[in-house]
Amino acid sequence: MKNYEIMFIVRPDIDEDAIKNTVKSLEKVLTDRKAKITLSKELGQKEFAYVIKKFKSGYYFLYNIESKDDAAVKEFSRVARLDENVVRYLVLNLDK
Repeated sequence: MKNYEIMFIVRPDIDEDAIKNTVKSLEKVLTDRKAKITLSKELGQKEFAYVIKKFKSGYYFLYNIESKDDAAVKEFSRVARLDENVVRYLVLNLDK
């Protein structure tokens, strides 16, 4: 099993339901590709050190996952890149 840490930031100007829907859709991308979510944390809204995509803050989410291969992570990266509600994301391979 490969272990990954994923952090993503959701834009602050959308309502709470849209934030929950964005998070659920990203979780579904992972679980549909047989990844197991071992940790899920909402870190709250935080100010950025600099402006990112015209935003000064965002809602942070942290996930640790286990996966047999990198298919789930690749699909997560693709979907997060296309999702207009995701300001930024980072995927780390914890096994290296």
